[in-house]
Amino acid sequence: MPDTGLSDEQEALRRAVAEFARDVVAPVAARHDEERSFPYEVVAGMAAMGLFGLPFPQEYGGMGGDLFSLCLAIEELARVDSSVAITLEAGCSLGAMPIYRFGSEEQRQRWLPMLCAGEALGAFGLTEPEAGSDAGGTRTTAVLVNGEWVVNGSKAFITNSGTDITRLVTVTARTGGSVGVGGRDREISTIVIPVPSPGLTVEPAYSKVGWHASDTHPLSLSDVRVPAENLLGERSRGYANFLAILAEGRIAISALAVGLAQGCVDESITYAKARSAFGRPIAANQAISFKIAEMEARTHVARTAYYDAAARALTGRPFAKEAAIAKLVSSTAAVDNARDATQIHGGYGFMNEYPVARHWRDSKILEIGEGTSEIQKMLIARHLGL
Repeated sequence: MPDTGLSDEQEALRRAVAEFARDVVAPVAARHDEERSFPYEVVAGMAAMGLFGLPFPQEYGGMGGDLFSLCLAIEELARVDSSVAITLEAGCSLGAMPIYRFGSEEQRQRWLPMLCAGEALGAFGLTEPEAGSDAGGTRTTAVLVNGEWVVNGSKAFITNSGTDITRLVTVTARTGGSVGVGGRDREISTIVIPVPSPGLTVEPAYSKVGWHASDTHPLSLSDVRVPAENLLGERSRGYANFLAILAEGRIAISALAVGLAQGCVDESITYAKARSAFGRPIAANQAISFKIAEMEARTHVARTAYYDAAARALTGRPFAKEAAIAKLVSSTAAVDNARDATQIHGGYGFMNEYPVARHWRDSKILEIGEGTSEIQKMLIARHLGL
């Protein structure tokens, strides 16, 4: 692998996660994908390594790392299994990070130690059946009654929401009675709901195209009651806080996409050297070698983009545009590489026994989740004054 420019500590982390991915994740990835089962034993291994606590301070049970450290781990995991990578990404970026960024000290002390230890998973309930990209159109409501929030509504496509170790879901809800044009609320807040809670129903898991070993459910909330102090951050700041969380999350998703793209390169090189046609390895054909070269170039550009966005975030510089660029470029690279890797494998690429088939199925969601490609283009355009 080329010089990464990483510090010794970062390179040690990357190598450790790469070894874990190769020795622990890869051997069971196909089975969990086929069975659509959550890989509890793999999650336990990640927890033992401290991966769920990577970007959090040691005072809350974290590893004292940062966003970039988390991204390095996510990338290496995604090279072999995107389901495992998204479990870590969502657990940190969406489950624990809102608590750390916006929670009270009491909320941090209550939730972060178990989340950082990987003993529990948190979920973030933003998307709704009719409020995806238009998150401001949230219809879930929360009314304060006698010192309790009474929450009603539904959420869709919520990652890590139905595992045996899920312990909380933070939901966005309308906490004011004033609704603006097109049903867009003028007051959206975030509220932490422990799991289980009376009235919170985790609906059956989705039948998905990919990410089969990732836990994803719709949620129904019917008169769910939680204490008033379960409000996360300031009332009415839920939408703004969500946007801040999502900007960082886009960098982490970019790392995941880069990992998948690199995994496609890895598998294609191995296959092209081993597979012979017309008396020689297919790697000797420029049609194949040039395609792999293009795949590597896409991956390199996408990695550079997320490295840049992460560096900006960590040094306090504006990074929203760069995060959108990284998300757009890396998700496109992942989809393109997965398509090309499948083509290089020929008929075998269409067989689920080969990892590229799983990469192909797992790649498409990267152009949709945590902001569609169209949303990324809109954000970039806005930053350009268009």
